[in-house]
Amino acid sequence: MSKKNAQLDFDALSEAAECLKILAHPNRLQIVQLLLAGKRYSVTDIAEACDLAQPTTSEHLRLMQRCGFLESVKDGRTVFYSIAEPHLKDIMACIRKRFG
Repeated sequence: MSKKNAQLDFDALSEAAECLKILAHPNRLQIVQLLLAGKRYSVTDIAEACDLAQPTTSEHLRLMQRCGFLESVKDGRTVFYSIAEPHLKDIMACIRKRFG
């Protein structure tokens, strides 16, 4: 069997399920969609663009960063977020194809 068709073990499936649960929130999907534009955004920029409170936005970002979906870079006192997981583009394309 080729590696492409190999079955994932239970631990890998459990990790995937946990990260997909975190991603499965409309505000988080909205944030991913915004960040996929390729630009770095601060928490304030993301909160404004997604019409969310800043503390709520920070919590969403923290959860997504914990799963490795996002990365952050500090510039002075401002933290900028961008996509760290390139496969998010594919996941969003599947969502767009199914629900768009």
